[in-house]
Amino acid sequence: MKILVIFNPHAANKRAKKMLPLIKDTFRTLRISTEILLTKNQGHGLELAAQADFSAYDGIIAAGGDGTLYEVINGYYKNRSVQRIPVGVLPTGTGNAFAKELDLLKNDWEKAIRIIAAGKTKKVDVGQFTSNGEKHYFVNILGFGFVGDVNKTAQRFKWLGDFAYTIGVLYQILFLKTFKLSIKMDDISIERENIFVEISNTRYTGTTFLMAPEADVADGLLNITLLNKINRREILKIFPTIFDGSHINQKQVETFTAKQIRVEAQPVKVLTPDGELFGSTPIEVSCLKQDMEFFWPSAP
Repeated sequence: MKILVIFNPHAANKRAKKMLPLIKDTFRTLRISTEILLTKNQGHGLELAAQADFSAYDGIIAAGGDGTLYEVINGYYKNRSVQRIPVGVLPTGTGNAFAKELDLLKNDWEKAIRIIAAGKTKKVDVGQFTSNGEKHYFVNILGFGFVGDVNKTAQRFKWLGDFAYTIGVLYQILFLKTFKLSIKMDDISIERENIFVEISNTRYTGTTFLMAPEADVADGLLNITLLNKINRREILKIFPTIFDGSHINQKQVETFTAKQIRVEAQPVKVLTPDGELFGSTPIEVSCLKQDMEFFWPSAP
């Protein structure tokens, strides 16, 4: 087995780089041949994945956080190789929400390598969104509104690790803003005075928040969570319930599932695909059912 590893040495405030020697040793112990390419800057992971010759490998691995995986996924779709290969993750970043679907904890890279070595795979859904006329892809979440503002604030505190997201939430609560939302989900169209929209392919966001507890990565549907207009006191009550997913039972929260979604927002809102700040509304989103194969802990 030969694996291409796209490794982000800057992940987790550069702590990921210190893990690299042990990661290499583990691959060797399990007799997996690797080519490890280090990303140099934001967007480099996308370029490396797009330029790779997939016929030379048995899999491609994103080593870092959800942002690294986002780049690899988008590079994968730009790649012109005829052969398609499975994708894997090594959770060495700050946010590792997608890895939780594989029952992987943060820095649980040794278990992740053993999953790859076992060679079992599963086909999962991929979210596709169009912003400013260009197509992009996500495997975890696509959020905007309060979610995007939290992410933007959290970027300033990345050195705090997972706690950066909590800091972002508390900061944005102090400066709480709503926006006008118009959203069409398959045959349903609604308008709301909204706090945030979260379009989920997986259950978790920011590693610790169980945003979409009913999400299934292979059901051909995206889960939509809306938090409608509330005051600061109410959002302080709802926020802790997101950790265990019970927020979906609150009257201010609406949930839907859909294959096709179209969104408009006033004012225009920045997007956070897989935790990255990229793109803006209006957007069109679709679910590509079981469009990508991942190394997985057990056979589907």
